[in-house]
Amino acid sequence: MTAVAATRAETRPEGALAGLARGIGGFASTSRLNLLGLLLVGLVLAVAVVGGWLAPFPPNAVSLLERLRPPSAAHLFGTDDFGRDLFSRVLGGAQISVEVAAIVISLSVTVGTVVGCLAGLLGGIVDEVLMRLTDLFLAFPALILAAAIAATWGGSLTTTVVALATVYWPWYARLVRGQVLSLREREYVIAARAMGAGPLDITRHHLLPNVLPFVIIQVSLDIGYVILSTSALSFLGLGAQPPTPEWGAMMTDARGYMREAWWFTTFPGLALAMTVLGFNLIGDGLRDWLDPRVGRR
Repeated sequence: MTAVAATRAETRPEGALAGLARGIGGFASTSRLNLLGLLLVGLVLAVAVVGGWLAPFPPNAVSLLERLRPPSAAHLFGTDDFGRDLFSRVLGGAQISVEVAAIVISLSVTVGTVVGCLAGLLGGIVDEVLMRLTDLFLAFPALILAAAIAATWGGSLTTTVVALATVYWPWYARLVRGQVLSLREREYVIAARAMGAGPLDITRHHLLPNVLPFVIIQVSLDIGYVILSTSALSFLGLGAQPPTPEWGAMMTDARGYMREAWWFTTFPGLALAMTVLGFNLIGDGLRDWLDPRVGRR
């Protein structure tokens, strides 16, 4: 097989899937914690995708005759104060948490990467203005600022997404700017600039590919915190509103029944804890796996 044919074979979909499988296998084999993180995150993502078909009852179906029933064969996680099946609601909460986290991270990475690249590559007054704007958002504790934004606009999942994206993008702007400042003085960037490459071409071909691993590490760490912050805002009444089956909102409803119905708050809390733990384990593992400087320490 010629070199060109081999290259084409590697770019086929099956070649890409095989490479992805090898990468995941290599990541999981480096640590048992990495494997545990992959299993937990894989379970959460699977539940988010197919949970609607696995749920034995509609998540918002009320049955007052079945209220506060303990776990049983009919209701694996018991029922809540309105007789709704907690197992079905926990499954529905997984889909909501993953969707909110995906939207928040996508917005934060997009805005933060654009701001960071502009500030780091252009420098001067552009860098000064953009970084002072970034510092303005970073001056406030993230959860407090998000709660203030959500309270101002009214509690809902939409305002939760906007509030969390507002407080997370500055971290990516700082991260990307720092990497761009380091990379723009490298020999290959200087050579590309000398050959007439414009800022857009330099960013696309030389800066973003080298910044991407650091962004991936930060994303894997932030997903768990975004899910936790979403539940925290819902717990405070500033996020998902009843009867949305969101984990934080479910634990808010369960506060008055902790003694008589332990399952009411336990299972949503366990689902939240396992999800955050899984993403944090993957984030820590990716940081060690993708950043060679960490491995040498």
